[in-house]
Parts: sequence; structure tokens; C-alpha cells
Amino acid sequence: MIERKIRIGVSVRPQHTSYENMAETWQAAEAARVDDIYIWDHFFPLFGDEDGTHFECFTLLASLATITSSARIGPLVACNSYRNPNLLADMSRTIDHISGGRFILGVGSGWKELDYDEYGYPFKTAPERLRDLRDNLPVIKERLAKLNPSAVQKPLPIMIGGSGEKVTLKLVAQYADMWNGFGSPEEAKRLSGILDEHCATVGRNPAEIERSIMVNSDTIMGQLDDYAAAGITTLILGISGEGEGLDRVKEMIVWRDSR
Repeated sequence: MIERKIRIGVSVRPQHTSYENMAETWQAAEAARVDDIYIWDHFFPLFGDEDGTHFECFTLLASLATITSSARIGPLVACNSYRNPNLLADMSRTIDHISGGRFILGVGSGWKELDYDEYGYPFKTAPERLRDLRDNLPVIKERLAKLNPSAVQKPLPIMIGGSGEKVTLKLVAQYADMWNGFGSPEEAKRLSGILDEHCATVGRNPAEIERSIMVNSDTIMGQLDDYAAAGITTLILGISGEGEGLDRVKEMIVWRDSR
């Protein structure tokens, strides 16, 4: 049986802020003893002024790796469509070295049509994007195995984000070390059970896969014990690049440390 401690993470939104303020927020989050710091992979703000300031994910992750020392870091999650899978593997391996072995390659099939249209990527249909992810995951793993030097972490952990019951969760069972989803404790437990079923189908020990959930700031303090009881061991809260939301994260950390 794999024992996992409860982890508290933040997803720092790279929108409507400056690089300097984001850097301060990353360092403040690590000083508060968060376990994980993530950044989303989009090209424009997801809410608020669509033309507001915004920064690219992987460039930020390389910087994040240099100014933190203990938290795991990664994209939540990288869009499979935006980068050649061999290049994505190489970028991830490189940032793993910069971070001293703290990088998690989060990846998903993508969904934000504006990103695709503005940057010239074919949007395709949701099933086609999932098929592309399915085809690229073994390529990523193969490239990671060939790179010299290899990643510091062996293997470099892969997270798949999404809650699709038939395809996405099956890909998690086949390829991932972590799963990230959304939903209430009850929904998280249900989806985690479906993931367990896919693991049985492919011959995978479900305990090998870490379960993480993006949580809601307004309701999370009354749900922490329920998420833990549902087998979710990583709880991630979105906060602004200006640090808004960090006080709630600190409350979550107090809960984590009291267990």
C-alpha cells in the first residue's frame, strides 16, 4: 500500500498581473509551505479583460524553478496541441534539472478555442483532441527515456488533467502518475472510482496514481475532511498573480498540518 500525505497546492494565474508580482506570489506561497505551485497554460486571460496582461506558461515555469527550492512545480495543465510532444518532453526534462527534480509534467487535450485561433493551431473536435493526446503520450514517454541527460526524477512524473470518464481517465490509468480533476468531494470520489476501474482493466495498481482536485475557495474549508475521506491527497486552489487567495491557502495548510 502506497501511503500519501495530504498536499496543498496553488495554481497561480498568469493574468492581469506583472512578472514581478507573480514572482513575489510564488515566493510567498513557498514561504507559507505550500507543497505544489502550478501555472495554467493559456495565451489570454480566462476571465476579466480578455485583452489584459498575460504571460506564457513554460517560460514562467523555468523562472519559477530558479526562485523556489522546495515546492513541486508544473503546468496545470499543458495543452497537448501547443507543442510537439518531443519538444514538450525535452522542455520538461530541462526544467526538471533547473528545479533540482521538482517538475511535474501536467498535460491535457486542450479546450480554449481563442488560444488555438489566435496562435494558428487547428482547433479540431473534442474527440480529435483527445485522440491527439492519446497518440502523443507514448511519444513523450519515449523521448523522456532517450534524453541525455535524463530527467533528475526517474521517471519524471506525468499528470493528466480532465474528467472524461471513457477516454481521459483511461489515459490516466495507462500513462499517468497523477490525475487532476474538478468537482465536489462526492464527484471526486465517483471519478476516482472510475479511474480505479480503468486501472483494473489495464492491469495497473490504482494506488500508484496520485489523486488531485482543483477546489473552490468559497466552500473548501468545509470540505477538506470530505476530500481526504474520498481519497484525494492533493488539493489545489487557484490564486491570483497578485497573491489574492493566499490567506485561504494558509488556512488549508493549518488544516494539513493538524492531521
